[in-house]
Amino acid sequence: MPVLVAALSFLLGSLVMGVLYSRLRGDDIRDRDLPGGSGTYRQYGLQAALLVAAGDILKGVLAALLARWLTPDLTWIAPLFVTLGHCYPAFFGFRGGGGIAPLIGALLILAPWTLLGMLLVAAVIIPLYRALLQRHVKLNAVPFATAVAVPLGLYLAVRTGGLSDLLAGGAAMAVRAVHLLLSPRPA
Repeated sequence: MPVLVAALSFLLGSLVMGVLYSRLRGDDIRDRDLPGGSGTYRQYGLQAALLVAAGDILKGVLAALLARWLTPDLTWIAPLFVTLGHCYPAFFGFRGGGGIAPLIGALLILAPWTLLGMLLVAAVIIPLYRALLQRHVKLNAVPFATAVAVPLGLYLAVRTGGLSDLLAGGAAMAVRAVHLLLSPRPA
């Protein structure tokens, strides 16, 4: 069953909503941007971004529910493979997004308190950082908020459950982040 959950989670992740949306419009977002919610927002606007983000979150939810049903002792398989599928989609030449939305979807099911704590910290930290520090530090707000939210997330995951789920999905995102940093950007 673990192999089946891994394969189905990867295939779910490979349904990258930003790529599907852009192809419906006659182009490929990956020629200009990443195919997640923020890239879709920059290229197509708020409505499209909300639709894409919701679809990418939903595939994480579905993978987590599948893992909870078929491999309740190995739920970490879902966040790992749905995130890897999103980052390296089998259906789109292994060129995908960053993995945030499918991981959020999986954690929504498998580690909701961890997810809630991390999102609340980010929601407070990002505006404060932008208002008070960004001009001086010259670093984007998201890495700063991540540096604060991840340790809190680890603490919450240890206290409330979901540590393996958070670590598995986070590892997939870390691999993708390094890959994106080392790759040339689209023109």
